[in-house]
Amino acid sequence: MITRASPPPPLTHNGNALANLKAHTEWTEFTKGEFKLKPFEDRDIDIAIEVCGVCASDLHTINGGWGDAPLPLCVGHEVVGKAVKVGDAVKTIKVGDRVGVGAQIQADLTCANCKADQENYCPNAVDTYGAPYKDGTLSQGGYASHIRAHEYFTFKIPENIESAIAAPMLCAGITVYSPLVRLGAGPGKKVAIVGLGGLGHYAVLWAVALGAEVYVLSHTPAKKDDALKMGAKHFIVTNEEGWEKDLNFTFDFILNTADAMHHFDMKKYFSTLKVMGRFHTVGFGDHPIPTLMAQDFAPNGCYLGASHIGNRPEMLAMLDLASKQNIKSWIEEIPISEKGCGEAVKRVSENDVRFRFVLTKFDDAFGKRS
Repeated sequence: MITRASPPPPLTHNGNALANLKAHTEWTEFTKGEFKLKPFEDRDIDIAIEVCGVCASDLHTINGGWGDAPLPLCVGHEVVGKAVKVGDAVKTIKVGDRVGVGAQIQADLTCANCKADQENYCPNAVDTYGAPYKDGTLSQGGYASHIRAHEYFTFKIPENIESAIAAPMLCAGITVYSPLVRLGAGPGKKVAIVGLGGLGHYAVLWAVALGAEVYVLSHTPAKKDDALKMGAKHFIVTNEEGWEKDLNFTFDFILNTADAMHHFDMKKYFSTLKVMGRFHTVGFGDHPIPTLMAQDFAPNGCYLGASHIGNRPEMLAMLDLASKQNIKSWIEEIPISEKGCGEAVKRVSENDVRFRFVLTKFDDAFGKRS
């Protein structure tokens, strides 16, 4: 990787990026340099990045919480920018369009899952960063000047959604939108959201927009006012003794967005579910979940599950919902730089963000790009 201070050349074989260079123990240290892009193909799109959200996945990857990752690595998978080059077979995007890319950048699009609109579960899926393409090139993320993405995983951003507002929807937003709609959030349903962070605030916004009655379960009362402003009808503090007693058989499902399940008394959460209700998690921590017995599920026949991002139809529907209902992400902006990237991931690790960071001012870091 070659450190650069000047704007990058026209995008051909390399991208200019801020990457975590050394070791998982030095995860706040970012350095500006170049990386190799995979060969351009007929359904690929090159994007000059305008903004990029900061996801907890970025943190868990660079600090080694989810295991060893290939370093140096440029993370970031909540990308919005301008399409500057499109392949000959691209039909949905043209040069100049404002587009977004989320946490998945490729799939085989031929397997049974892909053909059933389950491409987010494709066995040959390629994550937006840290995953090998067929030619061995490693995918690199959005803390960078450009990104190269497959058309199927590139989405037009509605005109009335600002880029910084849209960016974190592309991972955090879709990660909770998909299970909400698949589990049936809507009028007449009581839905509990555990945690009101980057994921949780979207879960509340979407569940309310879909018409569900929303409860927020939080270990602290500090975010009650925010939860109610987002449209939640109830706020439950789970650090209070007996919090679950008046909620027996209440929720159609619980969506956990916190990455602290290893601290949960799962039997208390299960007790609040209706018969055959579901506890569904999208909060992936660094520690195993609590040990459970089969009989813990028996009092109401409940289920425990998890999911991974969402599919293309869900992404398009989510952006349409945000556009039509004027739903806004709650974000803080940080100009992208070596220092800015380090500050962002450090503050995410300390839960010091309300509620999602977005890296901005890419022109200042990388120059005007095309």
